[in-house]
Amino acid sequence: MPRFAANLTMLYNEHPFLDRFAAAAADGFEGVEYLFPYAFPAEAIAERLKAHGLQQVLFNAPPGDWDAGERGIACLPGREAEFRAGFATALAYAQVLDCPRIHVMAGLAPAGVPHATLLATYEANLAWAAGQAAAAGRDVLMEPINPRDMPGYFLHHQAEAHRIAQAIGAPNLKVQFDLYHAQIVEGDLAMKIRQWLPTGRVGHFQLAGVPMRHEPDLGELHYPYLFSVIDEVAAQCGWQGWIGCEYRPARGAVAGGTSAGLGWLRAAGVPARG
Repeated sequence: MPRFAANLTMLYNEHPFLDRFAAAAADGFEGVEYLFPYAFPAEAIAERLKAHGLQQVLFNAPPGDWDAGERGIACLPGREAEFRAGFATALAYAQVLDCPRIHVMAGLAPAGVPHATLLATYEANLAWAAGQAAAAGRDVLMEPINPRDMPGYFLHHQAEAHRIAQAIGAPNLKVQFDLYHAQIVEGDLAMKIRQWLPTGRVGHFQLAGVPMRHEPDLGELHYPYLFSVIDEVAAQCGWQGWIGCEYRPARGAVAGGTSAGLGWLRAAGVPARG
């Protein structure tokens, strides 16, 4: 069975952020991810990881002005210096947190800028980041995101992300395969897992129920089957990554709301630690 990481941006929201690590560990998670760590000292987060026996598996590089609606700057011409400074900050956090993966958000495509210009900027920033990350022993990830949840996002399709990774050719530049986003944009997930996982370019999976982005046992996807496909293909190609649980609990940010919705995790064979 795949290893599951709790996304602490979306799960356990009844707790302050630094208290979510304990809650995730008690429910049996061995890894964690989240959008951004930068509101807290890296050392404070590292203390929580160590105290609860958790591995940091992924976080995002700074995305620009998130509160103002920016969703990454990697494809935006003229923001290269800001991108590089932000990525340097992400690498410093990754060092303290012993995190092997950093997701670089592409950004929203601005009106009036040719696609070719955005793509060239994106590829140049990714190539630079991959070089910096390689020296630190980290992977750089890019993630196709569906246009319903994030209108105007630059990257939508797995095939395009893999094309970019292959064109750049950096071994540590990989693709984040979010099954929720991919189902909305493309579908045919089992065959896409079989297509892309053996390439060595899939760095991470994420999941959520479709269409409401709640628990994975709510909605149109049959995740037990997809887990079995991932297991099968991973055994053939040697993939040993994680699946990030990036969903909004259907019960909301109420006491025990995340934990009460983990029947799917128990069915997958992951016991609570208590």
